[in-house]
Parts: sequence; C-alpha cells; structure tokens
Amino acid sequence: MVLAHKTPFCPPEINLKDYIRSIPDYPKKGILFYDISTLLKNADAWQIATARMAHSVARWQPDLIAGIESRGFVSASPLASALGCGMIMIRKPGKLPGKTISIEYELEYGQNCIHIQEDAIKPGQRVVIVDDLLATGGTLQAAIDLLRKAGADIVGAAALIELKGLNGRQKIDVPLNSVIQYT
Repeated sequence: MVLAHKTPFCPPEINLKDYIRSIPDYPKKGILFYDISTLLKNADAWQIATARMAHSVARWQPDLIAGIESRGFVSASPLASALGCGMIMIRKPGKLPGKTISIEYELEYGQNCIHIQEDAIKPGQRVVIVDDLLATGGTLQAAIDLLRKAGADIVGAAALIELKGLNGRQKIDVPLNSVIQYT
C-alpha cells in the first residue's frame, strides 16, 4: 500500500520534535539522549511519524523491512504493515533460533556483532533497513553489509531520528530517509 502525501495522518504542520523528550547525561555524562517513548505513547504523533516514514520509504518498493534490535523493531513493524511487506529482525548474538549469519563491526567504543536468521532473505529481495536513531552510522552500515552478505538488494534505509552533527549519513552507502533531524 502506498500512502498519499496528504493523508489525515500526515499533516505537514505538526512538529514531531515536540513529542521527543531530551534527557541530558544519559546513559552517561555528556550524552543528550532523545527518548522516543514520549512519541510512542501519543497515538496521534506516533501515527503521523509512522505515516511519514512509510511515505518516504514506499517509493523504494521493498519486499522486506529489516528492523535493528531493539528500538528499530518499534518502527519497522508498523512500517512493514503499512507497506504490505514482510519484516525481519537484525539481532544481537544468541537472540535468534536456528542457524544465523553474522557480522562483526567496529564502534567508536569497541566491537559489536549482529545476526539474522540464515533463511531470512531470499537472494535479490528488496530490503529497507530501519532503526530508531542514526548517530555515527556504524550499526546501520554493518546491517547493510550483513544483509548484502545474505543476498539482499538493499534499496534504502530509514531512521526515525537522525543526529546530523555526527555525520552518520556519510558512512551509509544506500539512500537514507530520516523523519526527525537534530543538528
């Protein structure tokens, strides 16, 4: 299903930043955390955010939406439902049953690893990867690399929030849309 640009749930005049709570010094001193729980609990704001993301992603015509653990699942699930496509989960080690495909990647503070189920992707499927927040881009690019390793055609990525000052977009080698941007 492709959403029209001006649906009742997608009015251009609402500022979704009004529904995001900023928490200083979380999870550690010097970090300003953007808490989406205040957006999620407001039914209208959440519907609008989901509709805006669906509108921006629909043009890529994905077969699957891949959500990155764990807050990426929150956006990926209603997005897949709105677009009429399937959803897969990109998870941390030990969280998926059966055989998995994994990739290790570097973060600014160490290493991490993500997995998908071995049979999650059919070669050539069109996939959009979704996360709640794009910061430095390391996890999102690792997810892109992992899904390509599994045979996916990554047609785009989407984030609910983008921290533009951290330049994560520059690390991503696919088209990217974000609903809310902070500088």
